[in-house]
Amino acid sequence: MEKMGENIEKQHEDGMIKDGVSVIEGDGGAIFCLSVIGQIEGHYTLDNTQKTTKYDHVIPTLVALEESERIDGIIILINTLGGDVEAGLAIAEVIASLTKPTASIVLGGGHSIGVPLAVSASRSFIVPSATMTIHPVRTSGVVLGVPQAFNYLEKMQDRIIKFIIDHSSVNEDHFRHLINRTDTLVNDIGSILNGCEAVECGIIDEIGGIKEALAYLKAEAEKKRRK
Repeated sequence: MEKMGENIEKQHEDGMIKDGVSVIEGDGGAIFCLSVIGQIEGHYTLDNTQKTTKYDHVIPTLVALEESERIDGIIILINTLGGDVEAGLAIAEVIASLTKPTASIVLGGGHSIGVPLAVSASRSFIVPSATMTIHPVRTSGVVLGVPQAFNYLEKMQDRIIKFIIDHSSVNEDHFRHLINRTDTLVNDIGSILNGCEAVECGIIDEIGGIKEALAYLKAEAEKKRRK
């Protein structure tokens, strides 16, 4: 953890951009930029032809950011197809528990487990051209056709829904309706929302990009300094 903290401090001092990570400095303080892209990689390593976000890298980074006195806020750029459900939910829970101001921006897509990741920030944004796919929990491999297996998937689905409801303003009944629609996706049930639709139903807080997210973080950082 100490080494991770030192790396963050060094990037802050040098103003470096390395491996998709950067520290943005200005009059409003220092903002750490974290990218969540490609597939969320969990307990199993994906092949090297895929872009991945590794939860075992992201979580220690977030802990180090929470402890860093130099970082005033965190901006999270999201363009993900989804991935490991428990790994994505673990990252979302850590983001939601941070005391530093956080802002997420959905760029391109915030699909599947990308939805709880987007709403985990203290303020969520989405660009108009981005999309979000909402569907039931799916699993790969063999599923035993016994009640216990289906009960597990149902409980996992309820965990995700509860997290999204608790961290956004979407109505639970409406969200469950979006999950179970049969008239949108060809080979699955669920819904695809564009940026405006995601805001209209209350999943995302507002339409916006980098400018709006940075303005929010700078304002929140200034409030904390005044306290």
